[in-house]
Amino acid sequence: MAMRWTAPAPGPIETWTFDEVEISPPGHGEATVRIHAAGVNPADAKHVAQARPGAQFPVPIGYELSGEITAVGAEALGGSGELRVGDEVVAFRVQGAYATELTLPARDVFAKPAPLSHPEAANLLLAGTTAAEMIQVTRVVEGETVLLHAASGAVGVSLLQQARELGVRVIGTVGPDAEDSAERVRRFGGIPVAYGEGLRERVEEAADGASIAAAWDAVGTDEAIDVSLELVAERDRIVTIVSPDRAKADGFFWIAGSRPESARFRDIARARVLELAASGALEVPVARTYPLAEAIEAVRFVMTGHPGGKVALLP
Repeated sequence: MAMRWTAPAPGPIETWTFDEVEISPPGHGEATVRIHAAGVNPADAKHVAQARPGAQFPVPIGYELSGEITAVGAEALGGSGELRVGDEVVAFRVQGAYATELTLPARDVFAKPAPLSHPEAANLLLAGTTAAEMIQVTRVVEGETVLLHAASGAVGVSLLQQARELGVRVIGTVGPDAEDSAERVRRFGGIPVAYGEGLRERVEEAADGASIAAAWDAVGTDEAIDVSLELVAERDRIVTIVSPDRAKADGFFWIAGSRPESARFRDIARARVLELAASGALEVPVARTYPLAEAIEAVRFVMTGHPGGKVALLP
């Protein structure tokens, strides 16, 4: 038997239940993973807060995990190749990662990057593939300068590192009194600027004469979007992950993991993100871990918007 968090119906996180469940043995093309860490993301709560097209409740919670293979079904080929009992692995775009054990499609299971701990690895792929898609849709190339909003958050930190690998300069917005956030941006190769009145002028000063080729928005404020629209010449080189209404109104990109085109890209992007992490080029700062039984407290902490790094649940 295993323990698992479930949303029994659309609603707030306080309605989730922590239940004992029987885990089915892996069937054809499946594997069973003993979970050592589950990544905690705002989407875990947002996607079950209300009824959505195609969602059938109850819904097991959690999209990404890190752990160890305990059983392998027939012809179960993982995303990185053959799977064996005892292999340390990560899995992403799964359902039910807030658990002690999970049987899942082998295609979504990959070798865990050796440099990462289980809490780090469990938080790699959702933010990492989101960042990769933001880079892809804005067609950013070596030598360009890009504006990044919410640069010290999980997606922002992955963007900074992936952009650094591409040879792209990033100017990243942070809170006006958040020196820890500014230091995180500098650590990963970005140039921090404080948001607030005069943001455009501060960005232009940081750009030092270079044009702002593209903008990546992970915060969704009117200020962030307005400054992006003012500075970026081509609207199809602006992307948001949080403001679909502004994207539709102003003619720029909105991407989301629930959209079919985003899902397809992010599945493909998993291999590259894992490769970067395995090489040591992609870190995952972890701010805090919680016992699995305290998942609701962990999600509340993440939903404050300023966790200072990723959060993991430890079964």
